[in-house]
Amino acid sequence: MRKGGGLSVSDLFTFAQAHPALQVFVIIFATFILEDAATVLAGMQAADGSLSIALAIGSLYLGIVLGDLGLYGLGRLAAMVPFVRRLLPPQRTEIVRAWLQGRVFRVVLISRFLPGVRLPTYTTCGYLGASLRQFTLATMIATLFWTSGLFALSMRAGSFLMAHYGIWRWAGAVGLVVALVVAGRLATVLSRGKKRMQRRERQYEDAH
Repeated sequence: MRKGGGLSVSDLFTFAQAHPALQVFVIIFATFILEDAATVLAGMQAADGSLSIALAIGSLYLGIVLGDLGLYGLGRLAAMVPFVRRLLPPQRTEIVRAWLQGRVFRVVLISRFLPGVRLPTYTTCGYLGASLRQFTLATMIATLFWTSGLFALSMRAGSFLMAHYGIWRWAGAVGLVVALVVAGRLATVLSRGKKRMQRRERQYEDAH
């Protein structure tokens, strides 16, 4: 405790370590905000022994799958709003729904590993009423592979930073999180730019 009765950051960490339920809540909540960052930080905490590996992994899995189901649910709610339905041509909606039928598992699984497409893909699945069972199974399997891999990488990075940088290891954690976010955003921008260029090329070919 600090003089004057205030809590220090170390006190808060000590308090959280003594209350597993609080750790679970914090990790799950963090996945709703930025799941990759939550995974990295949980992995690094597990590396220095301040967090149980089983608790960290279980909380990450639960939080991420719940978040994915939440996106699906937002899509279902949007489908009930007349204003939103008027924005999307019925004919185009039926074309996409027909295409998605039978491809839900594959589409959801692949989108987990492509930066910037998870939110629109998952909400679209909900909007079109895609199979919830296939959607849930795909998100669980994708989360198992992606989150486990990133968590293991973060634990290795955490062990390295702890051995070489001590208290400054958290600066390295922040750097890793920022690098992941920037890489994801950059990949999204490049992907969108490529799609725009392909559309323009098709329009040019159609015009000539």
